Amino acid sequence: MEEYMFPCLNKKLFGLECYGCGGQRALVLLLKGNFAGALHMYPAIYSLLILLVFLVLNLFFKFKYDYTIKIGLIFLNAAIIVGSYLYKIHLVIN
Repeated sequence: MEEYMFPCLNKKLFGLECYGCGGQRALVLLLKGNFAGALHMYPAIYSLLILLVFLVLNLFFKFKYDYTIKIGLIFLNAAIIVGSYLYKIHLVIN
């Protein structure tokens, strides 16, 4: 499955990882059952899956505060993605 992954053009062109680097590999690790490895590879993998499940469920069931929950999950994911990206960049610089 790894041979069919898309390469990161940002990393190839500029040498720096992008915000999504590790997402595909984390999904493969998750499908293989390596849950800790998936979290280490891309920390937002579980919160993105929660958001995806909520969005799919919200298509069929209407929740009372669905808009607030969606916005909260989106901001949570953005914070995790940006935070982990800044951490990776900090490790590369030091």
